[in-house]
Amino acid sequence: MAPQISPSILSADFARLADEAKAAEGADWLHVDVMDNHFVPNLTLGVPVVESLARATDTPLDCHLMIEAPDRWAPQYVEAGAGSVTFHVEAATAPVRLAREIRAKGARASMALRPATPVEPYEDLLPELDMLLIMTVEPGFGGQAFLDIMLPKIRRTRELISKHGLELWLQVDGGVSASTIEQCADAGADVFVAGSAVYGASDPAEAVRALRKQAEDATAGASWAGDH
Repeated sequence: MAPQISPSILSADFARLADEAKAAEGADWLHVDVMDNHFVPNLTLGVPVVESLARATDTPLDCHLMIEAPDRWAPQYVEAGAGSVTFHVEAATAPVRLAREIRAKGARASMALRPATPVEPYEDLLPELDMLLIMTVEPGFGGQAFLDIMLPKIRRTRELISKHGLELWLQVDGGVSASTIEQCADAGADVFVAGSAVYGASDPAEAVRALRKQAEDATAGASWAGDH
């Protein structure tokens, strides 16, 4: 699969979300960070904003739920128009059941891991997912510095995906920029969430194109790409 770029609207101007969605022309997804001030110490947006944004853009929405009780709330984000819904395994009560419900409602099911959460205990769950998100910062705030100690975890996850022959996307989120995206792609990631690297640029669409080119070049030379 070709690398995909998912600009995070957490770094966009919330008063102009429709315009900001259009500004990131060429993006594969728009990454929507949903925070509840419980699972993470910040509060952002919810279902009504996702509904409005889904009507305002043709770019599919990738909703990242950093919330408690995702088993209860995640299906509502599919109904609101999200094309992909990510829940945190640390917050989910029944992750397999939840992933199946998200899929049954017509969206891609994704599971996120905080930096301290190992991937290995969830190896048997991977076939139930369409994407796995490795957080490369602590969830809850935009603009954090990339945690390079997550690179071995990305590599181990890619090895597990290859081991089982899965068509599972591997997303990274946190501090992804022109200076870090190549490391992530080389380690095995193929979906890249970028916030300030896109919306902090003078031309967000050009930033998307530049990041994609970097990821493509790094993937082409990566040792894992032949198994993908």
